[in-house]
Amino acid sequence: MTDTPQVAKDKLLHDFNEVVADTELLLKSVAAAGGEKTQALRANVEQSLKLAKERLREIQEDAAERTRAAAKKTDEYVHDHPWQSLAVVAAVAAVVGVVLGLLLNRRS
Repeated sequence: MTDTPQVAKDKLLHDFNEVVADTELLLKSVAAAGGEKTQALRANVEQSLKLAKERLREIQEDAAERTRAAAKKTDEYVHDHPWQSLAVVAAVAAVVGVVLGLLLNRRS
């Protein structure tokens, strides 16, 4: 899938807006419509919901795939550059330690 996260989000939002609109139409029409028209509206709502769920599943799968790819690249980088990785972790730990030390000293 080549959609950017924003495009995927916009498509999902559009799909759910369609489901909401169809549901509202169904609710307004149930009281006034006969059985055949209600069945057609219900089928339309069910189809829209199915498509929205399918799109959400695709977005979830894409996010999982991107997460796996990022984790794999991170793993490869750490294996290719162990000392640089260790230095970054040490620097982050030092910064966190200093911040925590400052916060604890403030409370005293």
